[in-house]
Amino acid sequence: MKTELIQTLTTTFEAHARKVEGGVEYWLARDLQYLLGYSKWDNFVGVVSKAKTACELSGHKVSDHFADVGKTIQMPKGATKEVPDIMLTRYACYLIAQNGDSRKQEIAFAQTGSAENFAVIRSKGDQVLFGKSTQAMKAEWNVPDKRPLADFAPTIILKAKDFATEITIFNAREHGMKSEGGISNEHITNNKAVRNTLLGRGICPESLPPAEDVKKVERRLASEEKQSLKNPDGLSVPTEE
Repeated sequence: MKTELIQTLTTTFEAHARKVEGGVEYWLARDLQYLLGYSKWDNFVGVVSKAKTACELSGHKVSDHFADVGKTIQMPKGATKEVPDIMLTRYACYLIAQNGDSRKQEIAFAQTGSAENFAVIRSKGDQVLFGKSTQAMKAEWNVPDKRPLADFAPTIILKAKDFATEITIFNAREHGMKSEGGISNEHITNNKAVRNTLLGRGICPESLPPAEDVKKVERRLASEEKQSLKNPDGLSVPTEE
């Protein structure tokens, strides 16, 4: 599954739960944004708006499930910035997943199963594809703890993971799979088939070297683009005779 796909999940939905005094659990929208595969806050806010409408239509009080809050983030040179965020109940998270873009694999898993289990399902798929856990592969490739494995995965691995995931999504919808167990078993089976295909062609997923850090690539491309704008190819400053 891609992270471009801004931050793909290596931790579960439950790991992002927080608690207020009294033990009531909640999630922050900016955390859920990345868990569900949205890189832009503005796009995610649109999904939240639809979820609020669904909440109201279902007879629930929106303010009981969606609470606007502020969040302070670190900026360059030690500066800070206050950004809007939303405290969400479990039900709110469910409604957001149900109103998200089903073309996103994270959303598709959440819609065919339950919102909190898609990361667990994906992790089980990785275990089969690599023959070892996601954490073990992160250690193998020296991936920082807070970075997704996909940011360092070779293209062929990204394509393999996507292929297995798309088969799972297709079959889950085609056969009306609803339980985590059914979808999880399907995903395991598909990753096993993809792994066998790779091994049959002499490719051992866990033995491949990591690709260049995708964020380094993005920074380099951005720098090169900036330089090209300053000095466009084929253009020269005319000299005076």
